Amino acid sequence: MDDLLFLVHRIPYPPNKGDKIRSFHLLRFLSEHYRVHLATFIDQPEDRVHRARVAECCASSWFGTLDPRRDKFLSLRGLLGGEPLTLTYYRDRALRRWLRETRARHAIGRVLAFSSSMGQYLFDPACADLRRVIDLVDVDSEKWRQYAAESPPPMRWVYAREARRLGAFERRLATACDASTLVSEAEAALFRERLDDASARVEVVGNGVDTAHFAVAPGTPSPYPDLAPRLVFTGAMDYWANAQGAAWFAEQVLPRIRARRADAEFWVVGMNPTRAVRQLGRLPGVVVTGAVPDVRPYLQHAAAAVVPLHIARGIQNKVLEAMAMARPVIATPQALEGIPAAPGREARVAEAVEPFAAECLAALATSDDPMGAQGRALVERHFAWEATLPRLVELLEGGS
Repeated sequence: MDDLLFLVHRIPYPPNKGDKIRSFHLLRFLSEHYRVHLATFIDQPEDRVHRARVAECCASSWFGTLDPRRDKFLSLRGLLGGEPLTLTYYRDRALRRWLRETRARHAIGRVLAFSSSMGQYLFDPACADLRRVIDLVDVDSEKWRQYAAESPPPMRWVYAREARRLGAFERRLATACDASTLVSEAEAALFRERLDDASARVEVVGNGVDTAHFAVAPGTPSPYPDLAPRLVFTGAMDYWANAQGAAWFAEQVLPRIRARRADAEFWVVGMNPTRAVRQLGRLPGVVVTGAVPDVRPYLQHAAAAVVPLHIARGIQNKVLEAMAMARPVIATPQALEGIPAAPGREARVAEAVEPFAAECLAALATSDDPMGAQGRALVERHFAWEATLPRLVELLEGGS
């Protein structure tokens, strides 16, 4: 096997949130084709126990430690230097030293960086002569632009600045790298529109879902205390877009549903709920679980999954997982980007409060909804990891 550098901004295990799901499956797939030399950061103390599990997939590995509070403060240095704060947050001298030492010990010919935050290392002399591929995943600068539009000052100005600075860096990356990959054709098209260099290679390497893992398992006990109809929203609840979506649904949509279905409940299932998300649990019919050992029983025994995101980039794993579990999905158009779900067939789609509530009520009124089975079939057709990831190896090898 040839040697490959793989640079990831967050330890790719456990696969319990969007970026870690993708990076874990990339690592597992790449380890079947290369001797992988992995560099990554740990930003949650509880993830330290997973170092050995990750190292099993690698020929060598380096684990840095991030302190989110401290490093967010230190990243403000980017304001003085005119850089994106994203880059200064993930800048580490020890990682650069590891890159030089690893290059000296191994005959490495290619490097894959996961996300724009790790793209800065592709300009290091240790990587400059390698075949370089950047997996941008999403157009992160567009996410910051959306945050700016939704936020009051002073964060509006900070987010708008990050959108501009990071956008410029993303364009620089695409020009320098042999290929840039994004998670959907919609993201790739948006990125191509912003490029100054028309010759830059922008490709799609889609997301997938483990359909054997996310599948209905008869006999699985319900985590719910009774048979009341539950609408479930899964995801990391310290992520701003998820927290905003949970609040919008709990405060505006759910009361309209409960006016017609007083027994309906909204369960927010996901790790690290912010204080604002935890406080949603005080509202009638809202339950905030925090981290759970396994989200699958919560999906399997829910009446439907809701994905009330108004800020979303790329393909939402939470949608794919709910569909794989054969649950009816009610989602905003933003949450369905890159997923070819026909409204009314594989998913119910609405954006404003009243239509979203109406779609939820329609799902609750349907005792034998075929939408779940149709969503499962869509995932099996379009979102198997084994079908999407071979393209990445082609790009790393220089294929057209």
